Amino acid sequence: MDPGPPSSNEVIFSRVYYKDVDDLQRIAEELDVLEEADRQAGWVGVLLSPDQYDDLLAQGYRIDVVMRDRTGLRTITNYSCYRTVEETQAAMTAIVSAHPTLASVVDIGDSWDKITPNTPSGADRPGYDLLVLKLTNSAISGPKPVFFLMGAIHAREYVTAETALRFAEQLVNGYGTDPDATWLLDHHEIHVLTHTNPDGRKLAEQGYYQRKNRDPVGATSCSNPPTSSNQYGVDLNRNHSFKYGGAGTSTSKCNQLYRGPSAASEPETTAVQSYLASLYVDQRGPLDTDAAPADATGLMISLHSYAPQVLYPWGWGTATAPNATGLATLGRRFGYHNGYPVCQVGVCLYLASGTTDDWAYGTLGIASYTFEMGTAFFQSCSSYESTVLPVNLPALHYAFKAARRPYQTPSGPESLSVAVSASPVTAGTVVTLTASANDTRYNSNGYGTEPTQNIAAARYSVDAPSWSAGVTLISMSAADGTFNATTEGVTASIDTTGWSTGRHLIMVESQDAAGNWGVPSAVFLDIQ
Repeated sequence: MDPGPPSSNEVIFSRVYYKDVDDLQRIAEELDVLEEADRQAGWVGVLLSPDQYDDLLAQGYRIDVVMRDRTGLRTITNYSCYRTVEETQAAMTAIVSAHPTLASVVDIGDSWDKITPNTPSGADRPGYDLLVLKLTNSAISGPKPVFFLMGAIHAREYVTAETALRFAEQLVNGYGTDPDATWLLDHHEIHVLTHTNPDGRKLAEQGYYQRKNRDPVGATSCSNPPTSSNQYGVDLNRNHSFKYGGAGTSTSKCNQLYRGPSAASEPETTAVQSYLASLYVDQRGPLDTDAAPADATGLMISLHSYAPQVLYPWGWGTATAPNATGLATLGRRFGYHNGYPVCQVGVCLYLASGTTDDWAYGTLGIASYTFEMGTAFFQSCSSYESTVLPVNLPALHYAFKAARRPYQTPSGPESLSVAVSASPVTAGTVVTLTASANDTRYNSNGYGTEPTQNIAAARYSVDAPSWSAGVTLISMSAADGTFNATTEGVTASIDTTGWSTGRHLIMVESQDAAGNWGVPSAVFLDIQ
């Protein structure tokens, strides 16, 4: 039931029913649209001011009011589960102090306020360094596959920076006790940019619906303090140089989708692009139709909120990305864990140009995604802890595993429940290794199905992954004697004669009947 006409000084979370696809795109470019839409029902989520609400009603639009925010300003202290920019950066420094061989902090650039501290717009706002937390075992040389995880490019999306930081903490705290966290940090790298837009986040921490950065770009008439529909700044997720200025952007400086005066005009944007270019080589040709090779390496995820979705390129148009099959397959792995719909941005939502994930895939060929998490910008801590975080940490964990071959290994089976019959043991003991090979854990949640195959083989390696030079790969058998199902128990006997004293890592991989090897999982075996 619609609770009646809006009062002043409120934000109206609405479902606006559009007339056709062109009307949807017009709404997306003129209003503060949410990453929430139902193409079949014909509505899109929009934040409206009372005046905008009245104007749309006068034009004959059907509007379902979902929620009204009449609470006024709230401080982040009402959301104790989310750390401020300063607290987040302090936590990153603390991780480095506690884990100096696993962690380091990289300063990749400065925010707008830090670059312009003496201008009127930057007065009393010192700004921030853009800090990346790099996690890998520095004692093991590379090159290593790279996973880049970024949060809070849109300032008001509280869950994103916290989720990125929590995932990093889970990895370092699990090193040495969690077998998968251990091999991942030994043989991979993760680079975590928790706050891509720290200046804007400081406004959002005061309860404002600030989306953009703090660059006024010469504007003089935008709302200050910011409102949900009118504010200073540039939308950094419309400012990237790949397909800059296309559909789903605005040239109005006060609009939430203002793309900036030129491609990569903002210091935050150039910092992200330069850093990504330093991590990955260009693996894709110059044409929009050029595919990255099947064995391309590297993965990037940008965390957003809200409206649960896993989105992949292209966003700038409805054309199918040349690596769409691989992107969809990996996305459906994520969808299995978090239960979110998995789809191409420009097809299931609306067009958006100049985005980070389009830039990363379009320029470098790396598999790139946007996770839209949760059900609110200022997600309550109770729902964040109980519903948003628990389903997305496993999705990120799988992403890290897939970063080496994101277009290949997600097609292969997962190796689950890896275990040994005893540990610790004395050298010379024969130990039974078991695991479950599973080729069924995909879910697009409404956007197509993923083909599955029977399990065909499984193997294990000791103390090094299968792709390491000189590693010995040892076959495993089907526990029931025959590989003939999409889920199989697998087993092997390990003779530890001659093994050195200490902790050893056993890594298991499984293969399906189409020849696809999946991501590894591991278990520790200790020799007394």
